[in-house]
Amino acid sequence: MLYREEMKKPDGRSLTLYGRTPIRVEGEAPSPNREPLQANPHLRWHPLRGEWVAYASYRQGRTFMPPPEYNPLAPTRDPENPTELPQGEYQVAVFDNRFPSLAQAAHDPPREAVKTAPARGKCEVVVFTKDPSASLAALPLDHIELLMEVWGDRVALLGSDRCIKYVLPFENKGVEVGVTLHHPHGQIYAYPFVPPVPARMQAEELVHYRETGRPLLEEMIEGEVASGARILYLGEHAVSFVPPCARYPYEVWVAPRRAVPGFDRLTPAVRADLARALKTTLLKYDGLWQRPFPYLMAWYGAPADGHEHPESHLHAEFYPPYRSSDRLKYLAGTELAAGMFANDALPEEKARELINVEVVL
Repeated sequence: MLYREEMKKPDGRSLTLYGRTPIRVEGEAPSPNREPLQANPHLRWHPLRGEWVAYASYRQGRTFMPPPEYNPLAPTRDPENPTELPQGEYQVAVFDNRFPSLAQAAHDPPREAVKTAPARGKCEVVVFTKDPSASLAALPLDHIELLMEVWGDRVALLGSDRCIKYVLPFENKGVEVGVTLHHPHGQIYAYPFVPPVPARMQAEELVHYRETGRPLLEEMIEGEVASGARILYLGEHAVSFVPPCARYPYEVWVAPRRAVPGFDRLTPAVRADLARALKTTLLKYDGLWQRPFPYLMAWYGAPADGHEHPESHLHAEFYPPYRSSDRLKYLAGTELAAGMFANDALPEEKARELINVEVVL
């Protein structure tokens, strides 16, 4: 059972606590700053690329590498120096980002030489655990299952707003990808449009489904399972594999074996197996070079438009920044300027490296 407790911070931001047992909290919802949030981001249209760019200059002042004695994502110990979380009994916490790129109250965008619009949406922080020394890979399987339920609850809640068109849960891990707080956490962005990457995925999935009557990724997974060459985890309901089209040397996809549009549509059995696939992937990453492995993890699902999407297939894509143990994969000329990735290693080679990493769940 999923328990949820909603609270309001003194600066007006929301805080939601989740757990497997009834939530108990000591005192009110804390905040490092009691001043009301004044975020007012806006969008500017890029006419040559046909996409929106968000502007939020106040984000320059966001938290950056705080000293070890002050962790804003740990439960508050000193009421005189509050953090984002209260003391109490809960397992996962979600709160409004104080420095959002998208805000529900965004208004009056400036007039510019290109089209502009209010950057209406929502940015949330998801604290995976109260333990600052943990990691997503180190969490027990039942805790990862709980986190997936939390993602499902947030995606459904945020997507119920008619202004929201797409909801993306993700995690940045490691300084190599720009992380400024090492407490295990991720984020959720709720966009007023379908962003370019998932929009392209959705378009390809829809074309394939209309032509064949089958979800594209489901068919791809069947082929990967039949081959077995790039499979990292294979369960009854979920799979983890290096895709044959990997753009990053250690790119991995994690997904249910049958198409499911979103977290909120997972059955308990599929969610449990998906948690095993995710944890296996994370442990293989960390075990590869016997050190914490940095990555961007993004979970893609159906758009938030109120329609059924049998073509959509919930899955995570991992984009690790390393191409070898001591060399980063920099995005440069052909990737950034042309949009075509050039991979220096065959997916099969990197899959074998990860397959050979033994893990214990």
